[in-house]
Amino acid sequence: MAQVDELRELIYCADVPATVGTRARIVLWFGENRPKKEIAAMAGVSRPTVNLWLSRYEAEGVAGLLERKRGAGREQVPATIRAKILAATRSAPPEGLSHWSSREMVKFIARTEKVTVSHHYVATLWRETGLKPHRQGTFKLSRDPRFAEKVADIVGLYLAPPGSAVVLSIDEKTQVQALDRTQPLLPIDFGVTEKRTHDYIRHGTTNLFAALQVGSGEIYGECHPTRDGAQFLAFLKAAVKPHAGKDIHVVLDNLSAHKTQDVERFLAEHPQVRFHFTPTYSSWLNQVELWFAKIQRDVIRRGVFTSVADLGNKLRRYIRAYSISAKPFRWTYTDPTRRIHANRITGTAY
Repeated sequence: MAQVDELRELIYCADVPATVGTRARIVLWFGENRPKKEIAAMAGVSRPTVNLWLSRYEAEGVAGLLERKRGAGREQVPATIRAKILAATRSAPPEGLSHWSSREMVKFIARTEKVTVSHHYVATLWRETGLKPHRQGTFKLSRDPRFAEKVADIVGLYLAPPGSAVVLSIDEKTQVQALDRTQPLLPIDFGVTEKRTHDYIRHGTTNLFAALQVGSGEIYGECHPTRDGAQFLAFLKAAVKPHAGKDIHVVLDNLSAHKTQDVERFLAEHPQVRFHFTPTYSSWLNQVELWFAKIQRDVIRRGVFTSVADLGNKLRRYIRAYSISAKPFRWTYTDPTRRIHANRITGTAY
């Protein structure tokens, strides 16, 4: 009777997989002296499957009906070998190799530690620890002698803007192409990705000027056929106009169009507007670059544009929709040895 109760518990328990419940039913039905052929039809399985679970139950009881772990056991590798692999991965590979591969690491461990591990173990270990020796990135080191000072100045603006000042992050995304496909897109469907032709028609380019209000995340943007000092100054005037009467701090890069005599004259006539230049080769410090990456993903990369005017319209439409629900980017500063004070923030000279 106790065994019958256990079997019924397997059938009606919500935490037990349905397959286990079916196995319990097979055993109960067999206990009711039903023919195996009938049991197979009722359970929706084959006669050999009925025989399998009846034999498992006879040999192991209820435990024989439960799910069993499948696959080979995890490869057992001592912690010292694991540490050796991780340390070697972060150092230069043997002479003649440009980078580590899982199989080369296996050879290295076998040669130096006299231990055999599989390349599958090495690959899994790399995935678990986030090491990617097969990939390589690039970086460009800023040689700006005032690098640390400028970084502290701009990060200070992001984290603690002085008083009620407005912080604008301004830049241009140049040569945005109006690409049209030679055939209409094939839309996405169940089991089918969206498809477009490899070849395209190039209708021309535009230059996207954008000003990100750091405190709110709102975007003001314009499209222009050219990018020069006159266009930049016109855009700057339009970007700061809504904030008349406030101190305005503008973060921007070292492009020559940002330093023309007309721009200098404008700054002299409007002392409430102050420029903060990013260090050389450090435009990543400008928050509007984050937004440029977003519009590239959302609109430009997979967009289809029948003309430069169509491209401009779609960019402006995206900007309007984005600004309605805009949120500021969350900028984090994690160096505990430095503290940024608002009273140290001043316009960076060029």
